[in-house]
Formats: sequence, structure tokens, C-alpha cells
Amino acid sequence: MLALDALTHRLKRGCETMAYPDGPPPSLPDRHGGGLRVDATKCADGCRACVPVCPTEAITRPTGQTISLDLGRCIFCAECVAVCPPHAITQTGDHRLAVSNREALVLGAPGLEQVRLAAALDEKLRRLFGRSLRLRQVSAGGCAACEGDTNVLGTIGWDLSRFGIQFVASPRHADGLLITGPVSRSMELALRKTWEAVPAPKIVIAVGACAIAGGPFVGYPEVLNGAASIVPVDLYIPGCPPHPLTILDGLLRLLGRLETDRAPSQPDSTPAR
Repeated sequence: MLALDALTHRLKRGCETMAYPDGPPPSLPDRHGGGLRVDATKCADGCRACVPVCPTEAITRPTGQTISLDLGRCIFCAECVAVCPPHAITQTGDHRLAVSNREALVLGAPGLEQVRLAAALDEKLRRLFGRSLRLRQVSAGGCAACEGDTNVLGTIGWDLSRFGIQFVASPRHADGLLITGPVSRSMELALRKTWEAVPAPKIVIAVGACAIAGGPFVGYPEVLNGAASIVPVDLYIPGCPPHPLTILDGLLRLLGRLETDRAPSQPDSTPAR
């Protein structure tokens, strides 16, 4: 009887896995402003109001130069948005933030107001990983926030495995690493050994501000300021932590499952603000 009740309940609820990417993505929560946009042409001469409020020193403005915002170090607290008098820094509400190279996360220069979205792997690697990608997740000193949002992708609502992407227990069974955390010195050797155990060719994905640049711990002697100090990184997914939708978007872009030529200023859906 219990089995029949459970089956009836499931039939009534129907399919709970989201349609994305075949349908619109879910809206970001109210507290999540999405990516940032920097329009340095709006900056007042000599204004540095946003620089001292940034907790990770992601914003710089040397004397006589334009503002620069490093989304790799940004924890998306939006303090800079709140204090900017001319509104040169704004929230876009866009979940798409993954990039292929570290430099693409630095905003402010002409033509670089927003992130340049990640390109897909080359054709050879897409043939290898496009239908079946196995990742070993390494928490290299993380706080469990990025790890938690990564784990969410395995739930019924997201169902990461429908894309052929799965997390595995052994690096010897993996195609690459998904790294979170600032890479503490106590995790340096473990990360190196895990990387070496993955058979070639292999890829590395850095998830979160800590794994990209050290996050709130940048500059501390106990950390190595991100994964790139130890292993080569193929995909950077910024955030503190990144929303699960941002992580999924990055993974699908890497595998060539999404368009890469749409401007981030045209989000798929309008999230609540």
C-alpha cells in the first residue's frame, strides 16, 4: 500500500526537473543581483568612492586612470553599487558569468564593461567530453558554500546527470577537476596529487571567488590565492558562492551546449530585483 501511495504521489507531482536549457532558466532570488557592469565613462574625475568599500580589493583606480573591477576577486556584496554616485557600477540580473580566461573577468576598459562569456572546448575535446564528462570535486579549504551550490546540481530539480555530467569519487575515473576554496597550504599537495592522478587530456574548473583569486582570504599567508597557482584552469565561474544556475551555465558552455555570442545584457529571463 505504501508503495502504491508513493507512486500515486509521484504521478500527481509530475516531472520536477527544470526545462532549462530547452526552456527559460529559473529566476534568480531577490537578493541575488547577478553579474556586474562597469561603465567607466560615467566615473567622475577623481572619484574613488567604490574603492575603499570593497572587502576584497577587487576595485582599483590608480591616479589618472579609469576604474577596474576584477570579478574574479569580487564577492558580489554590491557595496560598490550602493556608494557609486554616478551609477557607473550596476547589477545586471544576469546569471551568465563563466569565462575561459582570467583576464576576461577584469572589467572597466572600453569595450570590457561586462564579462566575455566562455567559449566551448576545441572540437577534439568536445568529442571526448561532450556527451560524458566526469569530474572530481576538490574542496581546497572552502567554507562549503560553493560546495553546497555544486551539490544542488545533483538534485531532482537540476538533474546534472541528464547532460552526461557526473561527479566521481576517484580522480583516476575523472576527466577533470572542479575546484572550490582558496587552496590552503595544507591542501596544496593533495590538489597536486589529485591533478596528477587524472588521466590526460584533462580540464580544470575553478568555482567561486576563492578558487579564482583567494576570495575574502586573498593575500593571507595560509592560502595560495586560487587554483591557478597550482594547476592550469580552463573555466572560471565567479561568485561567492556562484548560483547553481551560473555553475550549470558555465559547464554547458564549456561543452558547447549553449550559445556564446549573446550579449550578457540580454538575459534569458528577468529575475526579481
